[in-house]
Amino acid sequence: MQTQYDVIVVGAGHAGCEAAAAAANMGSKVLLLTMNMQTIAQMSCNPAMGGIAKGQIVREIDALGGYSGIVSDKSAIQFRMLNRSKGPAMWSPRSQNDRMLFAQTWREMLEQTPNVDFWQDMCRELIISKDGKRVEGVVTGMGLEFKSKAVVLTNGTFLNGLIHLGEKQIGGGRSGESASYGITEQLVKLGFENGRMKTGTPPRVDSRTLDYSKMEEQEGDVAIDKFSYLENTSPFISNNGSPLKKQLPCHITYTNKDVHDVLRTGFEKSPMYSGRIQGLGPRYCPSIEDKITRFSERDRHQLFVEPEGWNTVEIYVNGFSTSLPVDVQQKAMQLIPGFENAKMFRPGYAIEYDYFPPTQLKLSLETKLVDNLYFAGQINGTTGYEEAACQGQMAGINAHLKINEKNPFILKRHEAYIGVLIDDLVTKGTDEPYRMFTSRSEYRLLLRQDNADVRLTPLSHSIGLAKDNRLVAVNSKIKNYEELIKFFKNTSAEPSETNAYLESINSAPLNQKIRYFNVLSRPDVTISDLAKHCSDLKNVVSNMDADTVMQAEILMKYEGYIEREKEGAEKVAKLDNYKIKPDFDFKTVNSLSLEARDKLTKLRPETIGQASRISGINPADISVLLVHLGR
Repeated sequence: MQTQYDVIVVGAGHAGCEAAAAAANMGSKVLLLTMNMQTIAQMSCNPAMGGIAKGQIVREIDALGGYSGIVSDKSAIQFRMLNRSKGPAMWSPRSQNDRMLFAQTWREMLEQTPNVDFWQDMCRELIISKDGKRVEGVVTGMGLEFKSKAVVLTNGTFLNGLIHLGEKQIGGGRSGESASYGITEQLVKLGFENGRMKTGTPPRVDSRTLDYSKMEEQEGDVAIDKFSYLENTSPFISNNGSPLKKQLPCHITYTNKDVHDVLRTGFEKSPMYSGRIQGLGPRYCPSIEDKITRFSERDRHQLFVEPEGWNTVEIYVNGFSTSLPVDVQQKAMQLIPGFENAKMFRPGYAIEYDYFPPTQLKLSLETKLVDNLYFAGQINGTTGYEEAACQGQMAGINAHLKINEKNPFILKRHEAYIGVLIDDLVTKGTDEPYRMFTSRSEYRLLLRQDNADVRLTPLSHSIGLAKDNRLVAVNSKIKNYEELIKFFKNTSAEPSETNAYLESINSAPLNQKIRYFNVLSRPDVTISDLAKHCSDLKNVVSNMDADTVMQAEILMKYEGYIEREKEGAEKVAKLDNYKIKPDFDFKTVNSLSLEARDKLTKLRPETIGQASRISGINPADISVLLVHLGR
């Protein structure tokens, strides 16, 4: 049995799987340590990937060469593009997934990845060098020692995990699985700060006992999209474009006053209201108890009834997360329209777990206290599969680069939502579960879901992760949409061909030939509709795929806004080019405010740009730093 590795990844959730895949595909020998081989990449909460801003992250992971997008596509049972009625910066892909197929596909892909070994066991402690400054491996629950050059901790909700169900408390990291003990205590002894957070999950029910005639049906998109930029990853469309499978619908129903009244009867036994739970829960995914308390003026709350897979009757009741006693959950649920005869497979519960404030990390996700030790996922205070997966990928990349004495791979805020997420965590920290939204990015028009490959695949290819075929596809896409844009700017539309179309959308007809670019700038005009009426345009776009055409259309319609955002990003990015030495003594700069000296000393920013984003650091402090460093 091999006991020496380049990188050891502790935990095989979404963060751990992406970390192992990234490091292994870059050439590191990886050990993936998991407490249960049967729960690799398990969807512990809702069976879905993507959503607002989260869908952009999945596409970014894929563009970098990760697996989450491919796995999501292959296990999808429904696909939707959210926010289509808004601008392209807000479009967000989301898939409903087959829970079992998702985990199975992840495991198969990892097993087919060279350089990845597996070991089923708990990580009991880290092996730390005698001077306490470097990690050298792990010790398992069985007492086995595995040595490595780097370790990535992706422990999820398992660190001292405690499950709450009414007045019952059960030690565990997930329903039916034991918690992990020892790591928190060791890290605290090494000088790390820690805290507690909580999350929750709703009941799972038997779809055979539901009355769907009392609910609203929610179908997937007619024009089916996918996450991965690779070809042939969708289960719905064949190579020739013909349909393979029909998407499974979700359903929508609502709580009511009677449901709320029953839920309130259990509040005195609720672990959240009795004070037994100390950790803060996710603000944007509250429990049903939280909703009816915080929004007491509302008579009802929306619930999404989501199937768990192609071949199961299990249903996930999205929006009904709760930790109330089982009898209260059952009684309240049966007052929901369509749930009158509902049978539960298992109740909802809350789980409380340890996390480590992420201000203790570098932008590479390496800890500041211990070299070659990386944290990713919920251990950093985030919530969500997508947020965890992208951190795991970046930790895996940087662990490989570090042990090979190469510079870290840091994505900036204008380059990726991943860059926004990590910069927010490391620079600002979080005391509640962090979730990504489009509103967190000041450059969201640049960070669209459609151009993640153009933004990130060349960067990833340069460090040896994204394969050649991905870069070839990106370069071809860029060449094609640039040719299409050139055609629009240099070719004029004939009034005789376009006027019938323009009148059909209530747009003024043309009196003379004008550039296609000017026609496209009108509201409601699209390239695909124009091409149906204009023969020369039809010939140009006939050999281009829909993604390339959409990219060209967005770049032309929003050209002015995009250029303005790029200029702003470039100005701010210049500050990120000013590096600050790790041993720089901020306390010696007397011109800085006392607050600035304290915060800069504690957070140790790596660049002037990062320093400027720390709460409490004002422009005058940045000017002082620039002058001092310049001097």
